[in-house]
Amino acid sequence: MSDSSTFDYRRVRADFPILATEVRGKPLTYLDSAATSQKPQAVIDAVQRYYQFENSNIHRGVHYLSEQATDAYEATRAKAAEFIGAADQDEVIFTRGTTEGINLIAHGFTESVLQAGDEILITHMEHHANIVPWQIAAQQTGAILKVAPVDDRGVLDMEAFEALLSEKTKLVSVVHVSNALGTINPVKNIIAMSHARGVPVLVDGAQSIPHMPVSVAELDCDFFVLSGHKICGPTGIGLLWGKRKWLEKLPPYQSGGDMIEKVDFGGTTYKGIPGKFEAGTPHISGVIGLSAAIDYLNGIDRAAALQHELALLASATEQLSAIDGLRIIGTAPEKASVISFLIDEIHPHDIGTFLDAGGVAIRAGHHCTQPLLKRFGVPATARASFAFYNDFDDVERLVSALTKMKQFFC
Repeated sequence: MSDSSTFDYRRVRADFPILATEVRGKPLTYLDSAATSQKPQAVIDAVQRYYQFENSNIHRGVHYLSEQATDAYEATRAKAAEFIGAADQDEVIFTRGTTEGINLIAHGFTESVLQAGDEILITHMEHHANIVPWQIAAQQTGAILKVAPVDDRGVLDMEAFEALLSEKTKLVSVVHVSNALGTINPVKNIIAMSHARGVPVLVDGAQSIPHMPVSVAELDCDFFVLSGHKICGPTGIGLLWGKRKWLEKLPPYQSGGDMIEKVDFGGTTYKGIPGKFEAGTPHISGVIGLSAAIDYLNGIDRAAALQHELALLASATEQLSAIDGLRIIGTAPEKASVISFLIDEIHPHDIGTFLDAGGVAIRAGHHCTQPLLKRFGVPATARASFAFYNDFDDVERLVSALTKMKQFFC
């Protein structure tokens, strides 16, 4: 099995030019990858090359540049399908990111599935992007939003989850990895449990796909969403994967150019999948960048990268736990490399500001999970999130900065 010692993180760090940046005279210690990952030079170059040498609109052009851009765009669809373990590339829909993917499904279920009295089941640890669309869907259809609880460690209560599944449940929508706690949910069990009752499952993979290989075929989920900017790609691009039977059933999310077969004032016919969900000129450069990001991730040993991240998590957890007055929020036994914490009565925003003065970039706030933090009785936390391009020096700088901060405030 691959382990941290086999992963050449020094070579990997050299691929990310921003990591050589100095912040306020100190080397950048970037610990905010759960918000957005940094970009390797290969991705930056791919986007620049497109605009410099290949810029053109896709699908409708018959000239050379349009053919090149179209080929690159559609090749990325096939590459993305393989990346997530999907057999049918037409089941891959390019979106602006995880949020738009969830909204697309929520819109489709509102229009064609949900009725008054139906139920949608989510968990207490969902990102706002996997809460608010379902609240709106419930308001518009008369459906009921059910929420499965988590325990004091931040672990999903599977008995309660199973009890909430019923003949009224029309969809389960669940986060794979919590962005606020790092908890890895047992989505394969959730999917099997839901399918046994005939309930489709949407998996929010925004935080899982950056850390671990994911196969939608092995999971057998019905929908899977991700954001490109969290896997070393550009912002504003992501994808929704869905089983063909569902995508063909759901109506278009947006309408306009390129999603139609024929338009007449008497009526319009739509393309099949994936075209009917990709109205207008898409984020072509984003797709080009996403292609380069997938190539980059495929070029590293992801199993070894994961073990490296877990070693960083273990080291940081041990050292942070030794700081007097520091409380970690989220102590699930199965975690990705995310640590949310509080120190005494110091506000998380003050923690973030103090650390920034030393070049250490963390997140401070509610992390778009206000209901979850309310469950833990706190309005906000400080969050350090590690990626495979971090190293143990980053952990030491975090610990050192927090130790100095504690002395300053206390």
